[in-house]
Amino acid sequence: MRRKDRQLTEISDILNVAKQCKICRLAMMDEQGLYLVPMNFGYTYEQGMLQLYFHSAAEGRKIDALKKTPRVCFEMDCDAAVYAKDEHNPCTYSCRFLSIIGNGMVEFILDHEKKAQALNTIMQHQTGRSFSFSEEMTKCVAVFKVTSSDFCAKRHE
Repeated sequence: MRRKDRQLTEISDILNVAKQCKICRLAMMDEQGLYLVPMNFGYTYEQGMLQLYFHSAAEGRKIDALKKTPRVCFEMDCDAAVYAKDEHNPCTYSCRFLSIIGNGMVEFILDHEKKAQALNTIMQHQTGRSFSFSEEMTKCVAVFKVTSSDFCAKRHE
């Protein structure tokens, strides 16, 4: 990270950013080139590993790309706002934000109980509520997690 003065180093601060963000962008590669997808997510942090959980349709470009090349880059940001020290001088404009960027590996979750737990993690993060998922519900979606120990966070106020 070039701007070390903006880096968040405490894991509690980094997880607070993840808590505030509701969309995570996943970047992957396939035969057509780079592919970037904004997705709702849930997360956990255990033993130095950030685990991001996602769900999607069970087939399509994203799923094909992730199965072929499971290495991804992710980005989430929130609390963005443009401001100026002098509104008449365009060189004084800037943008405040919070963000997390990282790299990780995708693992598809196939077991019903683990899928239901992952889906509940997503719903808990997105809505603040817990839900139950039947086997019928988990069968019709793909659920995967991105595990990362390679991430950093930044704040510009």
